[in-house]
Amino acid sequence: MRYVLRDLETFLKIMEHPGRGQSYSIRELAASAQVSKSKIERIVRGELDWLDVNEAHRVVEALGVTVLVLFVPPSSMPQ
Repeated sequence: MRYVLRDLETFLKIMEHPGRGQSYSIRELAASAQVSKSKIERIVRGELDWLDVNEAHRVVEALGVTVLVLFVPPSSMPQ
């Protein structure tokens, strides 16, 4: 299941001013959220606009925001 990034600009602002203190570099966020550095780089460059549900939750936890601030969950569960 994928969560789609709401807005790249908001993602970048929150990386600079996270709810849990000091700003994150791409490398630091990737390590803290246990998401590959290349995936975070692709998001920052605007090449990727989604993460799987577990990755999205780890990223927002690292950034200190709720998932709905940065991501749109799927509108319905697969059947």
